[in-house]
Amino acid sequence: GDTAVYDAVVRMAQPFSLRYMLVDGQGNFGSVDGDAPAAMRYTEVRMARVAHELMADLDKETVDFGPNYDGSESEPLVFPTRIPNLLVNGSSGIAVGMATNIPPHNIREVINACLAMIEKPDMDVDELMEYLPGPDFPTAGIINGARGIREAYTTGKGRIHVRARAEIEVDPKTGRETIAVHELPYQVNKARLLEKIAELVKDKKLEGISELRDESDKDGMRMVVEVKRGESGEVVLNNLYKQTQMQTVFGINMVALVDGQPRLLKLNEVIEAFLRHRREVVTRRTIFELRKARERAHILEGLAVALSNIDEIIELIKRAASPQEAREGLLARGWSPGIVSEMLARAGADACRPDWLAAELGLRDGRYWLSEVQAKAILDLQLHRLTGLEKDKIIGEYRDLLLKIEDLLDILGSPERLMQVIRDELLETREAFGDERRTEINVVGEDLNMEDLIADEEVVVTLSHAGYAKAQQLDTYRAQRRGGRGKTATSTK
Repeated sequence: GDTAVYDAVVRMAQPFSLRYMLVDGQGNFGSVDGDAPAAMRYTEVRMARVAHELMADLDKETVDFGPNYDGSESEPLVFPTRIPNLLVNGSSGIAVGMATNIPPHNIREVINACLAMIEKPDMDVDELMEYLPGPDFPTAGIINGARGIREAYTTGKGRIHVRARAEIEVDPKTGRETIAVHELPYQVNKARLLEKIAELVKDKKLEGISELRDESDKDGMRMVVEVKRGESGEVVLNNLYKQTQMQTVFGINMVALVDGQPRLLKLNEVIEAFLRHRREVVTRRTIFELRKARERAHILEGLAVALSNIDEIIELIKRAASPQEAREGLLARGWSPGIVSEMLARAGADACRPDWLAAELGLRDGRYWLSEVQAKAILDLQLHRLTGLEKDKIIGEYRDLLLKIEDLLDILGSPERLMQVIRDELLETREAFGDERRTEINVVGEDLNMEDLIADEEVVVTLSHAGYAKAQQLDTYRAQRRGGRGKTATSTK
């Protein structure tokens, strides 16, 4: 029903769900805290600018159509997209016996990788990663380690660790430390994260925290963790990474349909599939535009012939008893081609000849034989188009169409020219939508050891003659006045 459709629309309008939003929403579409969106009657949507790139040239027979769920309408089986949306916005889903989880990426980096692969089709994953170093999440964050990225790109499956971006602030007056969190890992609910931290503090599983608050506003996210006096902010932060969703694991599983069959794809295979799709789309679009250009040029060709024989044609129409008789008169004889003969000699006799046109029609033996379509266009010609200015417009449009047809034929006849068109369109898309990377990649990666979770303190280790050892914090020993009792350093429990 419409609920499933609305849920999908809401997700496409959320800046924290999609790297490049496909829907421009007006109203309440939820938040990173997990707040529910408003009911559909309170919201409005329109396609975002980048979404138009997914459906560019859809009306030019670039993709196959099939029946929708109830057969009442036809719908495109795939989009003729100019951007590799599978990589740019990622995908996540579960089917029978298989699942997919593809992370989002930066559109500029993805297009750079596509351009590099056009130049060098046999490029391997390591070379591609120079252009596309890793995922780029809408909520930013830090990817901890590049090994999982390379594994995923090389095999199609891998695990990456994503951390929140946090900094430790020190109050210059009190010396107390505060942890400020500005970015969270992808798909982490901020409100639930705060609840989890509070629960761990209450259960004494997470120590060193005195206060927790959310200072996020319209200017951005700011989650504040106050560290107790004397505690190490770095140790508290490491414990937050260890015990909460401030560090998560994103499992990459790049399964996609290729020619209708599910396949586990490597990075270079995904880009190869996209470029193959673009070749098919541009080829089909060029064939469509060539057909339309030839049909229009065919009509203009007939009008140009009519203008070259205008006095005879007007006399023929005046003598005709009916439009049918006039049409038959136009078709019954050959006409002087005039300027058309010269223009076709330069462009080629068959340049603007539609596929359906009979062989005996058109330019033949120095005369021009009109078709039914041309005869109808001549009879529909308005008198004001017989002026000199309108004549020039018709001839000018015909000349431009001949040049366009020549260019379209060149694209269809040259694989290099076809790839150049694809390259130019990718460059236009990069220029229009390219932005800076949000997610930082920590190539080396930092593993949390037990030492990172324990504060660095000075201790005194006492070893007795009996073989007992005891460790005590140095501040256990303190100066005492007369009569005080010292600490028992060597007692055993």
